[in-house]
Amino acid sequence: MLKLVECVPNFSEGRDRGIIDAITQEISDTEGVKLLDVDPGADTNRTVVTFIGAPEAVKQAAFRAIRKAAELIDMRKHQGAHARMGATDVCPLIPVSGVTMEDCVQFARQLGERVATELEIPVYLYEAAASRPERQSLADIRKGEYEGLADKFADPEWKPDFGKAQFNPKSGATVIGAREFLIAYNVNLNTRDRKLAHDIALSIREKGRAKRDSENKIIRDATGNIIRTPGLLAATRAVGWYIEEYGQAQVSINLINYKITPPHIAFDTICSEAEKRGLRVTGSELVGLIPLQALIEAGRHYLLKQGKSPGVPEEDLIETAVVSMGLRDLAEFDPDKKIIEYQVQPSKGPLVKKDLRDFTNELSSDSPAPGGGSVSALAGALAAGLSSMVANLSIGKAEYEPVREEMMDVAVGAQTLKDQLLVLVDKDTEAFNALMAAFSMKKKTDEQIKQRERAIEAATQTACSVPLEVMHHSIQVLKLAKSAAEKGNENAASDAGVASLLAKSAVEGAGLNVKINLPGIKSKEFVETTKNELKMLLAEAATLQQQVIEIVDSKIDQK
Repeated sequence: MLKLVECVPNFSEGRDRGIIDAITQEISDTEGVKLLDVDPGADTNRTVVTFIGAPEAVKQAAFRAIRKAAELIDMRKHQGAHARMGATDVCPLIPVSGVTMEDCVQFARQLGERVATELEIPVYLYEAAASRPERQSLADIRKGEYEGLADKFADPEWKPDFGKAQFNPKSGATVIGAREFLIAYNVNLNTRDRKLAHDIALSIREKGRAKRDSENKIIRDATGNIIRTPGLLAATRAVGWYIEEYGQAQVSINLINYKITPPHIAFDTICSEAEKRGLRVTGSELVGLIPLQALIEAGRHYLLKQGKSPGVPEEDLIETAVVSMGLRDLAEFDPDKKIIEYQVQPSKGPLVKKDLRDFTNELSSDSPAPGGGSVSALAGALAAGLSSMVANLSIGKAEYEPVREEMMDVAVGAQTLKDQLLVLVDKDTEAFNALMAAFSMKKKTDEQIKQRERAIEAATQTACSVPLEVMHHSIQVLKLAKSAAEKGNENAASDAGVASLLAKSAVEGAGLNVKINLPGIKSKEFVETTKNELKMLLAEAATLQQQVIEIVDSKIDQK
């Protein structure tokens, strides 16, 4: 899975476009990241920036932006409506794909230490990266704001997590942390009545609503705090409002942790609450971007509700989610623009986008790539597709009801492997092209020769690692093909057999691509480890494929 981290730094400048552009240019100039949004506010005198990329690139871009903000923003002159502590007020790191929250906590700490050490800006850690419970809340850390920093540093309890407890009058202090991806999501109602929408919001939001007595007065405890009835959805904030542009009321939601409450659960809950009030949900609206996994889970959820198999292609899952939640109710919904992963890596590479004839034509030309590595990855993807097909042909049929759950797991797992192997079709060609580029590097000076040698070594190792990945994925496909052959629809037993043959060919073909590159690698440890791995994978593939064929032959002979 592609490793992606989102970063949303807030800078204490929202009026001077020259300063804003200089800061964001630092991000744009960092290789490996993509600037997604720049949102300045004149009244708040604050700019919220959103970018995404690989973890190391994101850390570098964030540091460069914080450094530029420290250079150009003078907090002694800053005034604005929004609470703030420093030139870079807050900088959260957010896991998107291929990284965990624990990873982002480490990234936040590494970034915080670098900012404090190199820029002499005191740094506090918050949310998941907080060093102690009382520092989890940004509002608690920010209390007193920039003007109260000198007093804060005098209190030992508020010693910065990184850097000296010493007031930096120009840059203030910065809060760095890790949090989950926030999804801004609105659900549309067939009413103009804001109060009805807000009543639903009070019922669903985690904070809930204030309890009232028989005279409709708010009930408080002995210390004066409002006693509340908790809402239905955890990690959810919500209000009701009326949007004149649409002529509809909406329940406007912030899902602060979609892994706890995903959009489809919020949507279904609001549908139920709306019906209780004689209302109907007409659709919904996604504000900003959404992680791919959230839509995939929604698609699977609605297919399961229909009694269908969730083991379908990614595109079908996304379309099911979009239609089921009415995400086109107010405007067009383009997955390529709304899914955050697609902003960095398209859902399909240039080779996979080709039709069969164009791909085969390019394969048959005198160009060395695509070649056997890409074809091996494609064979593995085809094997995964067949395994999913056999499983899906079993789901919904009475005689296979006892293995329904297992076949669903096969179908879903095979679809995931199919997508991973399709990515490797292009990745293998990219690895070959990178190796050719390394061989083409200049070698006139000693330094150029050394750089070229290092580049060739790295590119050759990658040229081995990619087909090794194909082998590992194809072994998993063989295991799924075996499950499909053993317990799946007997009328499709031959398809499970073909899947096993293709998957074994993928393993062996990718193995040849590993072998041909090994002699060019200088690292003896890499070569020895890879040879052992190769031997193990080839043996496992042969055993699994033979087992599948025996099962298939037995099923066919019984007919």
